[in-house]
Amino acid sequence: MKLQRTPLLLLAIAFLLGAFVYLYEVQGKPQRDAAKAQTEQLFAFQESDVRSLNLTTPTQTLSFAKTPAARLTSAPKQGQKSSPKPDQTTPQGTGDTLIWAMTAPDAAVANDASIAYLLNLLATGKRQQTITVPAARKAEFGLDTPTAIAEVKLANQQIHRLILGKPNFNHSALYAQVDPPAQSSNDLSIALVSTDFENAVKRPLAEWKEKTPELKQSPAPKQPDSKK
Repeated sequence: MKLQRTPLLLLAIAFLLGAFVYLYEVQGKPQRDAAKAQTEQLFAFQESDVRSLNLTTPTQTLSFAKTPAARLTSAPKQGQKSSPKPDQTTPQGTGDTLIWAMTAPDAAVANDASIAYLLNLLATGKRQQTITVPAARKAEFGLDTPTAIAEVKLANQQIHRLILGKPNFNHSALYAQVDPPAQSSNDLSIALVSTDFENAVKRPLAEWKEKTPELKQSPAPKQPDSKK
């Protein structure tokens, strides 16, 4: 007895649907998760890739560069005119270690913890949400007068920027622009990022420098009493 064509066709369709569901849900899930993580990530670089950092806030403009430790055996005094010269890579064969140095407004050894905190947020931070609004509404999000602009230069010479605006309505996130285009457009792509960025950029100048212990002067020796 021959099977009718309709049941065979339905069986073939069911098999194809099952194979599609399996490939989509099981085989394709890792690729989808990786793509989703990539779109949520603010930037695609690693913290170790960064060679220089510029930070601009309404109250100060700071510049930092990775510099061979041999050039910074002692912290320059505040206000010293000469500043450390940044190197793009560790000199091969020398074994010299690159450390963070402030190059403006002062020449000084940088506070590694303050630098690392900000760079880690830039390298690992994610978008909580992305919205698109007309460029005319830029001021509503505090992006016409940013609270901070962080710009990093990588070892491969790529430059990335993060512009921070004001907090959202419930202060659970900050409005930001991630690598905004050089040419203005009709629409703005605005990301909501962690409020941790606010803590990372709002530091007094002293917290960006390495704290050096003060030299304790020994008391002057007593002079012998000439009257005796």
